[in-house]
Amino acid sequence: MSPFRNQRAAALPARLSRSVLLVGASDPSVFPAALASEADSVIFDIEDGLPEAQKAQGRAAVVDALNGGAGAWVRINDITSEHWREDLEALAEAKNLRGLMLAKTEHPDHITRTAMMMPAGTPVIALIESAVGLMNANDIARAPGVFRLAFGVGDFRRDTGASGDPMALAHARSVLVVASRVGLLPGPIDGPSVGAHGEDLAEACRVTQSMGMTGKLTLDPNQADGINTGLAPSEQEIAWARELIDNFETGATGTMDGSYLPRLARARKVSDLAKTYGLWNR
Repeated sequence: MSPFRNQRAAALPARLSRSVLLVGASDPSVFPAALASEADSVIFDIEDGLPEAQKAQGRAAVVDALNGGAGAWVRINDITSEHWREDLEALAEAKNLRGLMLAKTEHPDHITRTAMMMPAGTPVIALIESAVGLMNANDIARAPGVFRLAFGVGDFRRDTGASGDPMALAHARSVLVVASRVGLLPGPIDGPSVGAHGEDLAEACRVTQSMGMTGKLTLDPNQADGINTGLAPSEQEIAWARELIDNFETGATGTMDGSYLPRLARARKVSDLAKTYGLWNR
């Protein structure tokens, strides 16, 4: 396998990943295409993406891919599973592992125990998929080793009976956003919008962004570009930020009120994101 990841995505800090592609490990032949996709981050999935009978084979294929040059995250089985320890033992020595996503995270010690089984500094994304996990989100967000929170929408809906309507899931999304802020984490990663493309995907991204989430899971590499666009600063935001910063730097600020400094801070944040995503000079 080529050691070269999509170069734009390889250079992007994981805390700023917008599109997060989950790739089932049952068919390793799809790994190269996933790694060459427009997804900001790629996660090899040895939990739901791997049938029970193929756990050992798929785990070994993922380790081989990582050792062969694939820079990726791995979603591992939850801490109550018999596979959790085997996953960690296999991945602890793997090269090019960017970090872990822990399925069905419900308590802060799930993160801490996972992190302790890995080399120091291995980041762990906590996938919140249940009512218990959601209620413990503040503590999970402050657990040693946690890197970012993610929303497992499908399992959360099955656990709670909630519909997929944005209003029905607004509280859960808001809790993860607030918890991330409390834990000084990057914005959380929203769940996937399976089968959505075009305007449907754009609308799903607007919901994600409006709630304060900054990333989105996907199972389809063809969604990556749409998610990247939907969760990046818009052309209008970039133009506004450029004008405000230019006026500040040239002294043409005009009358300043109490909102000026917060608006300038927001403009600089938009500027930094646009530069990171390669949008500022378009």
